[in-house]
Amino acid sequence: MQTRSTATLMPDAQTVTAVRHWTDWLFSFRVTRPASLRFRSGEFVMIGLPGDNGKPVLRAYSIASPNWDEELEFYSIKVPEGPLTSRLQHIKPGDQIILRPKPVGTLVLDALLPGKRLWFLATGTGIAPFASLMRDPETFERYEQVVMMHTCRTADELEYGRELVENLRNDELLTELYGTSFADRLLYYPTTTREDYPHMGRITDNLTSGKVFADLGLPAMNPTEDRAMVCGSLAFNVDVKAVLEGFGLHEGANSEPREFVVEKAFVGEGV
Repeated sequence: MQTRSTATLMPDAQTVTAVRHWTDWLFSFRVTRPASLRFRSGEFVMIGLPGDNGKPVLRAYSIASPNWDEELEFYSIKVPEGPLTSRLQHIKPGDQIILRPKPVGTLVLDALLPGKRLWFLATGTGIAPFASLMRDPETFERYEQVVMMHTCRTADELEYGRELVENLRNDELLTELYGTSFADRLLYYPTTTREDYPHMGRITDNLTSGKVFADLGLPAMNPTEDRAMVCGSLAFNVDVKAVLEGFGLHEGANSEPREFVVEKAFVGEGV
């Protein structure tokens, strides 16, 4: 662990300002923002700590805070034997981490064609880039409705997203910008796979069965109105991509905007 005194020698160092442990396996933290850093909501950066051999141990982490925030927020799993998170989970305010200020990523609004409804599809800590996009007013400038589908194993693992959405629905600035109906424009559909919950099941199953559309009172996905962003494990991304293509949507990129995009740098097992 780098302390404030020793970490001043560390290149690309940023200071931890807050840490919150949501479960035994999940935590979020905030750090100072480099003065030169400009990013689009939904992008990721490389963060890490010095390794035992002196070389930095770095992983790609989506920035969970919106691009207007004065600090940077990240949301992470804890892996007991993970090269990075086994140590990162013990950080405290005042400690420092390495943050390479070169943001990249595919989960940006510019990679999608204009549409009516934007779907955020995530498992676990894959909600991080959408935590950024949901807090960016530009998202609601571009889309009439935003749907956050988030699936975890247990209910306590959904708490980060649940609290975020609840706070957004009661956000005075967004309500002032978009009126009292703003809360109805942000739809939230959390599900669990291993614990009883009001809504259960995998995102792929709830999409293909049509259950999510029925529960939210929405029409089935179609390439004219719907756009989507996907962030989860490699297997999840592959499965959801197939489902979206089944609805007639096509994968896009920064250089060629289409109906959906997938984040391929998700931090999952082994970190």
